[in-house]
Amino acid sequence: MGLGLQRLFWPSRFRDLLTGRGFRVATFDNRDVGQSTHLTGLGLASPLAWLSRRPGYGLPDMAEDALAVLDDLGWPSAHVAGVSLGGMIAQLVAGTHPQRVRSLTSLSSTPSPRIGRPHPRVLATLLAGSAGNRDQAADQLVRIFRVIGSPGYPLEEEFIRDAAARSFDRAHDPAGVKRQLTAVALATDRRAVLRRLRLPALVIHGDADPLVRLSGGRATARAILGSKLVVYPGMGHDLPHDLQPAIAGEIDRLAGEWSPGR
Repeated sequence: MGLGLQRLFWPSRFRDLLTGRGFRVATFDNRDVGQSTHLTGLGLASPLAWLSRRPGYGLPDMAEDALAVLDDLGWPSAHVAGVSLGGMIAQLVAGTHPQRVRSLTSLSSTPSPRIGRPHPRVLATLLAGSAGNRDQAADQLVRIFRVIGSPGYPLEEEFIRDAAARSFDRAHDPAGVKRQLTAVALATDRRAVLRRLRLPALVIHGDADPLVRLSGGRATARAILGSKLVVYPGMGHDLPHDLQPAIAGEIDRLAGEWSPGR
């Protein structure tokens, strides 16, 4: 999942659409959110990390976390998909361990923090305030998704509120989210790594995404030889209910391109 979001934000309907097509689906919390390890010993992201470009951890560490999940499941390889920050992690999993990746789906993501950057107003909304209880957490996430969500589709406010409230109950760690953000901001450009990939790849993006703008998706697709770019009009930085069948279908078609000898 994306920055600060727990695995609860993968819609159950979307998972069902994939399992209905024969996939076994595993979702997990990235480090510093949910029920995964919280690296509280690192404290808040220090300004010195920005100056030295040495964060407490980086996206390569988060990619190794994803591989550890595959190891624990006993899966030698998988069709790997990620949204936003999750897409960045998925790109690195594929780029550094291509033998573990049957296909790559990068959704609403970018190969570099300098490509597709949000408008400052959008970033300010994302970082504004901190929730003190589960109701405030739900309100805060609804406000954020009203800004970054899909203008062409209804906002799934009930789903967001429920996922945000349950996330607050599982773990509330604003400092952890800031550590994730530092890892994203200081990440190196992945395009050189992506250019070496020779596996089925799909890039999905919305033309109305204000958080990771469409240039991020286009740059990802250009970097991966033979990849398919799918752009949905009116889609922002979320997974609209009405688009979930189409997205699941694209992932299913992509998976059909994989062969064990590739």
